[in-house]
Amino acid sequence: MFLTISTTGTPERPATDLGYLLHKHPDNAQTFSTSYGIAHVLYPEASDERCTAALLLEVDAVALVRRGKGKGRGGAPDAALAQYVNDRPYAASSLLAVALSAVFSSAMKGQCRAKPELTGQARPLRIEVPALPARGGADLVRTLFEPLGWTVTAEPVALDAEFPEWGDSRYVRLVLESETLTLAEALRHLYVLLPVLDDAKHYWVAPDEVDKLLRAGEGWLPAHPEQKLITSRYLSRRWSLTRQAMERLELVRLAEADDSDVEEIDNAVEDETETEPEEKPTSLNVLRREAIVAALKASGATRVLDLGCGQGQLVQALLKDPAFTEIVGVDVSMRALTIASRRLKLDRMGERLASRVQLLQGSLAYTDKRLKGYDAAVLCEVVEHLDLSRLPALEYAVFGAARPRTVLVTTPNVEYNVRWESLPAGHSRHSDHRFEWTRAEFRAWAGAVAERHGYEAEFEPVGPDDPAVGPPTQMAVFTMRTGNTDRTTDKPADEVVKEKEANAA
Repeated sequence: MFLTISTTGTPERPATDLGYLLHKHPDNAQTFSTSYGIAHVLYPEASDERCTAALLLEVDAVALVRRGKGKGRGGAPDAALAQYVNDRPYAASSLLAVALSAVFSSAMKGQCRAKPELTGQARPLRIEVPALPARGGADLVRTLFEPLGWTVTAEPVALDAEFPEWGDSRYVRLVLESETLTLAEALRHLYVLLPVLDDAKHYWVAPDEVDKLLRAGEGWLPAHPEQKLITSRYLSRRWSLTRQAMERLELVRLAEADDSDVEEIDNAVEDETETEPEEKPTSLNVLRREAIVAALKASGATRVLDLGCGQGQLVQALLKDPAFTEIVGVDVSMRALTIASRRLKLDRMGERLASRVQLLQGSLAYTDKRLKGYDAAVLCEVVEHLDLSRLPALEYAVFGAARPRTVLVTTPNVEYNVRWESLPAGHSRHSDHRFEWTRAEFRAWAGAVAERHGYEAEFEPVGPDDPAVGPPTQMAVFTMRTGNTDRTTDKPADEVVKEKEANAA
């Protein structure tokens, strides 16, 4: 099996930087042992103008059969002759994908100790694979790679050059070219899509393959139009694993929705302020975070809960202000918290900054002792994702049990939806919204919550306040009432909470 990675450069940005990214010196030919053979890395050319790294994988066909114990294609038994007479040692497949991840593991992770600034830089890339099995033909190759930013050349290989009437084989000669991708992104694309195109794996697909797929597919697989096909083939059509992977990918999509799909809708309407036509209006997501930070500072809060923190955008904004000495992000999704941790770079954060932030997994439908004693809590675009029948549980968990002095709640104003030209009539802003309230409905809910739990509620617009339909986002600022009594019993609210917890116990 053979694969080459080429790049071009200039004296100021030499192409030989490819050696730093791959952690392989252009002057040295290196050899690595793999489970099924030997991998060689060499550089056919290496200059400031052009550099090419080649990976040659020599597969031991006998070892492949013996280690597989008569198992092939995802674990299904092969015919006796096919164990020894097949294309496995020659055509790019999962064998080459595994070799890529083993030989170029640091490059695939985007790590470069010698020149760390190179890892995030897109550079001209050209990848060639002389023999690639493609079950689906050249069209499928283009369908899989083009959405990722590649220019694809997939030339079908004839069954026999001397007899063209026999037609094409299932193999193609593949050339991928791009100037917008990093090397790490390119390697992760190949790691996943080589075995997907072959529609086979040389080893048994275990449950840990789901984690491998999601790690390599981070940043591109959740939005790929052929996500289901890729997931199914990568996991050798094991439906239980495919369902598990699809569910986790959907969680990623939902976690990203408020800052991607919703932001796209938010920006669909031109800002009606006096900005230059070519100036991009500030997104509603940014305006929302700015309004929340301003309200928190006005309340004097220093210890803040971000309930339903998602990917951690608000936590990140709060960390930039030293007035907030303790920030806790809470979300039910571990995947969302993992993304938040990466966004915040918690593993590389300084000790002083890290002492101000914490991420917790928890459900807002249940009381949680960890959330008591904070100055303020924020529910930013959260309530509309819950079924109406579950709102009382959230209400009690936040206002009845946690009881911060200040609670901020933001939610879409459904009346404003008519201003989104890209949003079809009758549709919610996001597919996961269980409801969207009018201004009157939101005020009625907030007023009732405040009355029951000893708070006062004030309302602020977020975004342009349209005289006819109001603002795109509505925010309620709940402040604990002086005297702090629960109006349903006329007892101190803390005493009511204790009684309810005792009864529940």
